[in-house]
Amino acid sequence: MYIKTIILSLTLFLLSKIGVSQTYSPETVLIATSYGNITVKLFNETPQHRDNFIKLVRENYYDSLLFHRVIEGFMIQGGDPDSKHADSKKFLGDGDLNYTIPMEYVPSLCHKKGMLCAARNSDDVNPQKASSACQFYIVQGKIRTDEDLVSFEKRINQGLLTKIKTDYLAKPENKELNDKINAFKKTQNNDSLMVYFKKLNEAIQIIYENEPHFKFSEEHKQIYKTIGGTPHLDSQYTIFGEVIEGLEVIDKIASVGKNKDDRPLVDIRMWIKIIDQK
Repeated sequence: MYIKTIILSLTLFLLSKIGVSQTYSPETVLIATSYGNITVKLFNETPQHRDNFIKLVRENYYDSLLFHRVIEGFMIQGGDPDSKHADSKKFLGDGDLNYTIPMEYVPSLCHKKGMLCAARNSDDVNPQKASSACQFYIVQGKIRTDEDLVSFEKRINQGLLTKIKTDYLAKPENKELNDKINAFKKTQNNDSLMVYFKKLNEAIQIIYENEPHFKFSEEHKQIYKTIGGTPHLDSQYTIFGEVIEGLEVIDKIASVGKNKDDRPLVDIRMWIKIIDQK
């Protein structure tokens, strides 16, 4: 049994490194909490996020701020400047500094458990996916199946699919198809509507397959099926570091009691410092 445990641990470690080409910055960062310590390394491939985070840590910006949003099976989030002296009933998550950081997307990185990522405003007000200057989250996630990953790929590519559909129906040669769909919608003729929706979806799928679109690599699929994470966030948020020690602390924080806004019922404060620079 002991040998099997060692083999399993080694397998998971090797899977976590598959297909990963990023390098660590010299700094090692310690996130201290009342639930234990989390040790983090930052990626050189996301230099603007790396440098900004190091700058804030050196300024002691994060000291005594809260992990203000925790969702078990998803992530733990902190860094809101309004959280330091917040009343226990105050909604948190809207605080920020007076700048953003351009997204730094690195295709070789995925949202596996333990990844350090930048929070941001939603696409409707932030189509460029620029990151918050200070708020971050650490992925907890969970193990995923092949079916999950297929569903998440469709979710990530939904914007592209919508655009293909709109462009296709706007073409003059497809006016009859568009008119029939609208007419059947109006008369609620669902049987006929499904026939024409099938024709439309088949056409869209052909175009979609020939357009550049997001797909999980085989390496990332294996990571999500063994280590776990939050696949639907890939390509949507900047990943700029990862936990090298303290994954169990993430689990502890994620499992605490919380209110309807996912704020922990007991304040969980952080103190962040650089503990090594080689």
